[in-house]
Amino acid sequence: MPSRTSPVYASAASPAYESYSPSSSSSSSENVIYDRSSKSFPSPRKAWVDPASLSNCGDASQIPGNVSPRVKQLIYNTFIVYGAGDEQCFGHSVAKAVKFVDISAYQSKEKHRMEAITVAEVDVTKSMLNGAGMLHGGCIAFLIDNCCSTPLIALGLIQNVNGVGVTQAMNVLFHSPAPPGACLQIISTSIAMGSRVMSARCEVINKQTGSVVASAYLNKMQPVISKL
Repeated sequence: MPSRTSPVYASAASPAYESYSPSSSSSSSENVIYDRSSKSFPSPRKAWVDPASLSNCGDASQIPGNVSPRVKQLIYNTFIVYGAGDEQCFGHSVAKAVKFVDISAYQSKEKHRMEAITVAEVDVTKSMLNGAGMLHGGCIAFLIDNCCSTPLIALGLIQNVNGVGVTQAMNVLFHSPAPPGACLQIISTSIAMGSRVMSARCEVINKQTGSVVASAYLNKMQPVISKL
């Protein structure tokens, strides 16, 4: 599969950003790849969250991207069960409003590794605002934490390891405000997948203006079950 250029990472300024458009090959059924196993993870230690053990939370088969429908479904199930939770959980309505528009993976020839990328979109609503009438920084952090985790889940499913972990560290830069009605495009890319620690990067873009709202690096780790 041809390599795809990763999104350019933002500086402290807030330049205009061209809206992400999935490549024509990524949405073609002829290029559906990356689904090596339908089994649960053969990990020597018990997985904290195994995507294959979760119930379906809706039909994810229509999400564009070159990974298999099964991988898309397991990613979506994990996002809803783990990220959104039930109606009493923090941020439930925000997470439920997120729509994935691309889930893909490709072999980066330059970096000599497999990378996964997910693109999600959500509209800024009244409940997501701060007192100044702009998107709350805490809401941005919540969206990044959950959306930026999804390429790691994807990469884990591709490599048949557990890509679900707890957040260890998150470095967020805020570049520009997002007003109500703005459509946020959240582009997340895997960086590294270790046996315990994994990392990804993320950019949050105002789709209408192309400006960078926030960018982040996320580190996650496999928790010790006895400590949970």
